[in-house]
Amino acid sequence: MSQIRALIVDDSSVMRKIVERSLRQAGLDLSSVIEAGNGAEALGLLDTNLVDLILSDINMPVMDGLEFVRQVQTVEKLRNIPVVMITTEGSESNVVQALSLGAKGYIRKPFTPDQVKEHVLPVLGL
Repeated sequence: MSQIRALIVDDSSVMRKIVERSLRQAGLDLSSVIEAGNGAEALGLLDTNLVDLILSDINMPVMDGLEFVRQVQTVEKLRNIPVVMITTEGSESNVVQALSLGAKGYIRKPFTPDQVKEHVLPVLGL
C-alpha cells in the first residue's frame, strides 16, 4: 500500500488524534497527517498542502463539514480528493446531503479501526 497524505478536519483535537490512530491501526501507511479545526481552516491548508484523503466531521464552528465539502467541490485541484465524513448524526439527512455534495463515504462515531478500514480503503481504491 502506498503512502497516504491525510487531512483530518474536526473541532476536537482529541477526535483528530483518534481518527489518525484509527487510520494507522486500519493499516494505512500515512506519510503525513495535517489537521484543521474547521472547514475554513482546512481550505486554507489545502492551498499549500497536497493530500490523498480528507476525513471531516460534519458539526463544526466557523464552517461545518457540509459547507466544506461543497467548497472542495468548487475547486478544480481539490474535487478529486476523496472526502469521508465522520459524524455522530443520528439523522440520515446530513449523511445523504454530504454524499450528494460529493463526499465519497461516511463513518459514524464511535468507530473501530475495522470500520475505518471498511469505509476508507474503497474510496482510496485499495
